[in-house]
Amino acid sequence: MSVSGHGLRALAAAALTASLLTGCSGGDAPVEGPTATMLAPGRPGEPNATVTAGPTAQPAPTEADVAFMRMMIVHHGQAVVMSDLAPTRASDARVKSLASRIRAAQTGEITLMRDWLRRNKKLPASGHDHHSMPGMITPDELESLESSSSTAFDRLYLTLMIRHHEGALEMADTLLANGTDTTTIQLAKDVVATQRAEINRMRDLL
Repeated sequence: MSVSGHGLRALAAAALTASLLTGCSGGDAPVEGPTATMLAPGRPGEPNATVTAGPTAQPAPTEADVAFMRMMIVHHGQAVVMSDLAPTRASDARVKSLASRIRAAQTGEITLMRDWLRRNKKLPASGHDHHSMPGMITPDELESLESSSSTAFDRLYLTLMIRHHEGALEMADTLLANGTDTTTIQLAKDVVATQRAEINRMRDLL
């Protein structure tokens, strides 16, 4: 099938732009790099066209994006503290396994969020009333969890973590309604999918 000179120029420009973007490192900061040129065939009797492609700037993250990352670091941090208690206090192997997965997943996401804030020059992750965030457990509840063991720990851990996860879902839904950054939106979607499944698992265990 033949393609017109105009179509060839458009395809060439699209291909060059895609190749430049693919070759750049990931992240949400503006993509930096030199411009590049290539020739696109002209129409019969017309000279070739010169196509120029250059760096593409990503929009700056919104306050909703930044607030989500800052708050979720603290929120995840509390889940890690809670889960760190399970190996020595839980009696059910399934609770220990679940706590281990929660700890590993949320520790990895904390690293991702800190890296994102650092790249966007939005550190430190502070300035929020942490205990007012959805799902956060109180100091007294954490103390009760720390002092419990065996099946009492299992039940209290699951009960508190379900509430904690439900708070994370609320925060993720808020971000999905107001955020614009591709990384924060994808993280929020991951939080919704993962923690919703874990809530169902914890309810089954209870």
